[in-house]
Amino acid sequence: MPSKNDIKTESIHDNTNTTSNSKQLALLKQNFPNCFDKEGNFISHKMEEIVGNAGLELSKESYSLNWLGKSYARLLANENPRTLIKEDKEHNAKEQNAQSENLLIMGDNLEVLKHLSNAYSEQIKMIYIDPPYNTGGDGFVYADDRKFSVEELEKLAGIDTDEAKRILEFTSSKSNSHSAWLTFIYPRLYVARELLREDGVIFISIDDNEVAQLKLLCDEVFGEENFVGELTWEKKKKGTFLSNNLTNIKESILVYSKDATSFNGLIGEVKTSKETYPCINASNKRELRVIKKGIKSKFRESNYFLAKGSEISDTTMSLVLHTDLIIENNILMHDIIIEGNWRYTQKNMDIYTEEDNLYITQDLYIRRIVTDARYKTIKDLLLREGKNKNLVYSHFNINNLFEDGWGSNEDGEEELRLLLKSKELFSNPKPVKLIKKLIASVRDRNMIVLDFFAGSGTTAHAVMALNAEDGGNRKFISVQIAEKTDAKSEAYKAGYKTIFNITKARIEKASEKLGDKSGFKIYETTEMFEGYLDEIEELSSNSTLFNGKKLNNQELEILLTTWKAHDGMRLTQSLEVLMLGEYRAYYGGNILYFMDAGFDIEALQLFIEKLDSDKNFEPSKLVLFGYNFESKHQRELKEALNNYKNKKSIELEMVVRY
Repeated sequence: MPSKNDIKTESIHDNTNTTSNSKQLALLKQNFPNCFDKEGNFISHKMEEIVGNAGLELSKESYSLNWLGKSYARLLANENPRTLIKEDKEHNAKEQNAQSENLLIMGDNLEVLKHLSNAYSEQIKMIYIDPPYNTGGDGFVYADDRKFSVEELEKLAGIDTDEAKRILEFTSSKSNSHSAWLTFIYPRLYVARELLREDGVIFISIDDNEVAQLKLLCDEVFGEENFVGELTWEKKKKGTFLSNNLTNIKESILVYSKDATSFNGLIGEVKTSKETYPCINASNKRELRVIKKGIKSKFRESNYFLAKGSEISDTTMSLVLHTDLIIENNILMHDIIIEGNWRYTQKNMDIYTEEDNLYITQDLYIRRIVTDARYKTIKDLLLREGKNKNLVYSHFNINNLFEDGWGSNEDGEEELRLLLKSKELFSNPKPVKLIKKLIASVRDRNMIVLDFFAGSGTTAHAVMALNAEDGGNRKFISVQIAEKTDAKSEAYKAGYKTIFNITKARIEKASEKLGDKSGFKIYETTEMFEGYLDEIEELSSNSTLFNGKKLNNQELEILLTTWKAHDGMRLTQSLEVLMLGEYRAYYGGNILYFMDAGFDIEALQLFIEKLDSDKNFEPSKLVLFGYNFESKHQRELKEALNNYKNKKSIELEMVVRY
């Protein structure tokens, strides 16, 4: 039955009460109301009791990374988006893009991440980013168009006058200090973490300028216990010798999981002339293990093998089958001998086989079924037995990713040149090989891969290339700001006026070359309508506030796109147009949007009739565009819903949104 509560109003862009800790306090109050007194003050000893009752000890040692602007960065992370989302309807209507779930979004990536935070919350399996390194020569400066007074910043960020003044100085002076860079990257990582699945992972490329600061920052954002490892990638085939400093030809890739207890680890590969086989990273000692016949497998009937005597990779982490692997009806038909770096004994292998607790996956992983009947990785098994909690299960050499064709900056530049038929379009693009191997290491052929520093578009290219190789159905979300190219640059001369133009062109050309049919949709952030966020009062017929009736269809569609993402629908999900007589409504995700002016009694009656007669029509929420509904019409609709006894006993929440 409909709720009889008062009409609920909201403004999803209102930042009036947003502070550097407002969301965190709201979560505490929601989940631990007993830890607050009636004045709203936090009772710390109550939380200590909860922790103590859970068997946890309070740590007596802690440290954190502090910098000028940290409180401001936390405020930025908590703010609601200050923009709207607009669809490129012409591009998205093309046949190859109409049903696509791939996304290319133009705009400031912090704003974009906030727009995605509900629609893609805990749905992203992998994030890869290559942010500015703050080298002093990479063009990074802190840019921020937010306008705070010293007094406003003091209040919202919870800082003193002197600190507020110093922060406002560097946010308005295009600074590239360590503090400016950390203030820039912190809120982006904070919001990005909310998008990761529990078993998700993030890879962050960085060099020596900020790697130490970034490691401490990620420990705070993702949790020190979720640090997976620091990979080293050799970015150049040889260094330059024209500098007085040490020649640096390597970069780091920091790897963090969302939740170490859910993270399944990473795998790599061993190449032979026959096939590519992943394996488990283990100790440095190479040993033979026998897998006895009869174990179950996820294979269909097939014949997978590495030829006897196949050459072993130079890296210490590799695996070779010394006997053919033949599986029929998902059962291993004979013993196989595997040489590799094992973390478990032959005795345990025999026990697990006899207990029928082993199975072989499609990517040649040996796994064990535990008592709760859920498949667990060997990593989970070792954790259960109290072993090292910092194991990294990855075939690639943790100290050097350049071996075995991981690509270099030179390769990345050549790939882009050949694809777009022009040189020097983008500085130091990552090679497709590198990103492909990182994606493959996550072992999920149906995941969403997010890159919110898309640059030249390598990540999207790598997703499509890997799908073409292994038949995967991975999706990509690429985000790139419309940063202008220099008028004297080769990119500008070639017709690419912004970096986003390069990103788009590369994805299109790569898709064409690969024969990829998945397409991609384009969206962009756009400025708020003038006057839209003015102070809101009850609307009346003589109101002088923002006039929603003046919005054209395109502007209403922009609001709809923004709102559906806020309400948890993916950007690629279409809304159904629902005609109620002459009135047009929009339906999707069990939410019915009344955007247009002119809602009347006839529309209300047809809406109620549809509730009764259409078994597939079960909205749970009505969202009204408040500017187009005068107060009396809002109350009429609410009263009609309260008094209506619908046949489906649906609870209809009504929200008036501004």
